Parts: sequence; C-alpha cells; structure tokens
Amino acid sequence: MGDEAVFFAAYDAVLRQWPVEVHSVDVPSPYGSTRVHICGPEDGAPVVLLPGGGSTSMVWFANVKALASTHRVYAVDLMGDIGRSVHDGAPLRGVGDLVAWLDALFDELDLDGAHLCGHSYGAWIALNHALHAPHRLGRLALLDPTNCFAGMSPRYLMHGLPVLLKPTAERVRAFHRWETGRTPADPVWRAFLDSTATARRSKVVAMRRPRTQQLRACTVPALVLLAEHSRVHDVPRTAAAARRLLPKARVITLRDASHHSLPTERPAELNRLLAEFLA
Repeated sequence: MGDEAVFFAAYDAVLRQWPVEVHSVDVPSPYGSTRVHICGPEDGAPVVLLPGGGSTSMVWFANVKALASTHRVYAVDLMGDIGRSVHDGAPLRGVGDLVAWLDALFDELDLDGAHLCGHSYGAWIALNHALHAPHRLGRLALLDPTNCFAGMSPRYLMHGLPVLLKPTAERVRAFHRWETGRTPADPVWRAFLDSTATARRSKVVAMRRPRTQQLRACTVPALVLLAEHSRVHDVPRTAAAARRLLPKARVITLRDASHHSLPTERPAELNRLLAEFLA
C-alpha cells in the first residue's frame, strides 16, 4: 500500500468510528472540490467545522455526536491542506482566496446564517471569514486560534520545523507528545496522526494577524476558547488581547487542555461550552 493509500485508509478508519450517521459530499468551487461530512437533523441550525492544519475533518470525532444532537453539522476538509478536498483549481494566494473558497462553499450548500467553528489554523480562517462576511454567519467559535490576537511562540515554531521540513511518523508523534504532554488515548486516532506524515498538501496559506480596526469592528457574536497549556502562544497574553480586540466576545480558558488535543482529549467540557454558546 502506497503512502497516500495508508493515509486515506487511516482517515476512513476514523470516519467509521464516528458515532453518528454521516453523509459525505464533494462540493465544487473555483479552487477545487471540498469534502464535507454532514450529520445531524436536517432541520437543525447549521454549524460548519473547520479543523486545524494537518488534522482534517476527522479531528471532530469526539464532538460530532453532541453537536449533531441539535445541529446540522458540516465538517470540512480545508482547501489546500491534507484530506479529501482536492485543490485542482485556482491557486490559493492568500487569505482572500480562502474566504472566497468559504463563500463558494456557503453558496453551494445554502449555509447563510450558519454558525462557524474553527480550531487553530481553521479558527484563523473562520475569523477572517467573519470579518469578510459577517452577514453570512450566526455565531463564531474560535478554539485556541493561532495568529488571530497574538503571535505564535518561537519555541513552538522551532519544535514544529522538523515535522514541516521532513515529516515522519516518529516526528509527528514526538511533536504531539511535546505539545500535549501525552500520547493520544484512541489507537485509531494515533494511527491517523502517524499517517499524516505521508499525506500531501498543496498550499497552507501563511497566517497574518487581522488589523486591529477590523477586529474591533467585528459584529459576529464570538466565543474564544483557549487551552490552558497551549504551547502555541502565551495564553494569558492571547486572552487579554482577545478581550481587548473583540470586546463583546466571551473569552474562556479551558483548564488542563493543550492546543493539539483540544477537540479530542477533553470533549465533554468543550462540547458543553459549544452547546451553550451555539444554542
């Protein structure tokens, strides 16, 4: 089995463990086709989930059951990143193309008014989409967002460099263990993380922080949920900046959580906070 086949087999193994009935679709856009996994009641309020870089829509396996009990969930593989979205159309030159890609997704799936929830790189995309098209969104949930309110830690970037330059399963595992302080509990998820070392991506757009004026003008009701032990950024500084730049946002620090494990290792409290916010 080739490297890509190993990755997709591991991806499918995670999806088979989702505790809800899932309908998967490929949605056309000027940038290529976007894989979206849909679950939950057809008449439920829509919520779109954007994963962190390198984790795909599979990262939500511990959250979809709770979210889909009341919402119509759309879990998306990011354009340009690893996963089953296929970037074979227009190039991704910057954040403008990413928000245009999301606009096309909202158009095709008739998602105006949907809530938007993103983790890490996905949170950065979600925030930029909220600044670009606030009229299209209901609420905005940002889970340990990167480069939104404060810069990333140089130490984190240095630890991540070997994975970026020459990824191997061992390096992916070591980086995750360094950031989270633990090995993932779920063996299927562990195998998936190992397999990401050989997955292909076309373009992860460099993250630039939004301008202060843009953030202060944001009208979308927002939740900023930070991980207490995140090594991506200085958590107290990021929390203070979020409160200053998004004065109407609810900013919460989740105790005993780390950046990479936020959606998967502490689902009960995360799901409760999301349910309260998105209700």
